[in-house]
Amino acid sequence: MRIVLATFIVALSGLPSIVNAQASDPTSTTNLLGSVHLANSCDPAVKPAFDRGVALLHSFWFSAAIDTFNEVLERDPSCSMAEWGIALSEWSNPFGGYRSPQAVLAGAAAVERAKELGFKTERERAYVMAVDQLYKDSGSTSEAARERAYETAMAEVTASYPKDIEARVFYALAIDQDVDPTDKSYAQRLKAGAILEKEFAKQPNHPGIAHYIIHTYDVPPLASRSLVAARRYATIAPDAPHALHMPSHTFTRLGLWEESIDANVRSAGAAAEDPSAAAEQLHAQDYVVYAFLQTGQDEAARAVVGSIGPIGARISSAAPGNAAPPTAGYYARAAMPARYAIERDAWNEAAALQPHETPFPFVDSVTYFARGLGAARIGDVSAAVNDRDKLAQLRDALLASKDLYWAGQVAIQQLEVAAWIAFDEGHQGDAVSTMQEAALKEDATDKSAITPGPLKPARELLGEMLLRLDRPSEALEEFESVLQKEPNRFRATAEAAEAANALGDQAKTRMYQRRLVKLGVHGDTPAREEIQEARLSLTRDR
Repeated sequence: MRIVLATFIVALSGLPSIVNAQASDPTSTTNLLGSVHLANSCDPAVKPAFDRGVALLHSFWFSAAIDTFNEVLERDPSCSMAEWGIALSEWSNPFGGYRSPQAVLAGAAAVERAKELGFKTERERAYVMAVDQLYKDSGSTSEAARERAYETAMAEVTASYPKDIEARVFYALAIDQDVDPTDKSYAQRLKAGAILEKEFAKQPNHPGIAHYIIHTYDVPPLASRSLVAARRYATIAPDAPHALHMPSHTFTRLGLWEESIDANVRSAGAAAEDPSAAAEQLHAQDYVVYAFLQTGQDEAARAVVGSIGPIGARISSAAPGNAAPPTAGYYARAAMPARYAIERDAWNEAAALQPHETPFPFVDSVTYFARGLGAARIGDVSAAVNDRDKLAQLRDALLASKDLYWAGQVAIQQLEVAAWIAFDEGHQGDAVSTMQEAALKEDATDKSAITPGPLKPARELLGEMLLRLDRPSEALEEFESVLQKEPNRFRATAEAAEAANALGDQAKTRMYQRRLVKLGVHGDTPAREEIQEARLSLTRDR
């Protein structure tokens, strides 16, 4: 197997590895974090450290950024902008969706300390008053409303100081943070992208610009726009663990699985060096498991899944914030074994999964969905009904907490399990209509950044149902729809070949078989059954 995979397996075992040996000390003045400068009125002697803190912040290395800004304050206690940096770092990943009460209190306290220190310039006052919007009235105002207020405040900073490049970069990030996942015009994303691309042309070594371009275009229709930034980001800031992982968001969207594997092997290895970075390590491993499974590298995926127990035990909701919040770690711990079963059609394994109860209902839903789907696919209707009902409870808990996005995602999972229960019970019409409803709901939204993709695309499930009903033409449409949104998915490719063959469309059958064989070029020996069949079929046609 490839050297990079061997290195990864060594890293998982806890033994020394090339990747781990390259892990960086964030306090070093010689590390590679990119080129950043935010002008300020602090003591000139602390400005290099201040800029290093901003660079760490741009790569979402928040705990290290806080340490660096505290170092600045030790050397210049009057530097109110260092408190601004701490406040923004305490907010942590703007796409993470969870902030502990301790982090919110710490961020608000940093804002108050900045105000007490006073401001030497109106520009610095504007920066601090902008970040104050993220914490102001947190007990009575929703997080979404505070994020919108921050975006408005950063727009005003940018308008007041048009030559301030960092203000524009942070404003673009604020726009991204406030994106509506149901807006298929992508107006906010395109607005942020226009700002960032203009700056990227001027500052190709700025870590935040490259990083935020990837986030901005992290949706299927726009993903190709971020490919240049994705391939540059890890070289701009190679000492930041998140810079090693983040390009894989683009690679995943475009089905560039080998690049995703390489990126996440390095990211997981770097995160393994930091005992507090369990969530970061698991997040990278979830992405790499997904990529392994799309390329028929099931043994590699199994090795990663087998390693997650002790790593998952280190996740803490109160851990210092970094790029991957605790929720991402909990999610990855649940998702990896579910993916490993579902992507291989190992429905007995899926039905036997055991949930880890967490404080987060949308995380717990992962296992109940996989179990319910697995039970339905093997005909265990009673078990599937129990898991469907548990999903309804989790959805209701999310609705009660006003987490509408994740309530919607769990509702889709519940519909999918319900559809396959109806199929088992012989209600094919109801089964198809329920799956179609789930597919339409999934089309109307998008995945969270904490996951490389849905555990099983709704339209892929619909296509499989239609194939079993001997409706290959409709099934092929569904599989091709999946491949438009998620190129180079293994199951959709294999099933598109199956549907095309059932239709007698030999040209399309061969096209998808060739793609499947190409996907499995680094796959296991013996290969998955679908790859073996495709190779045999193509050999016969020579």
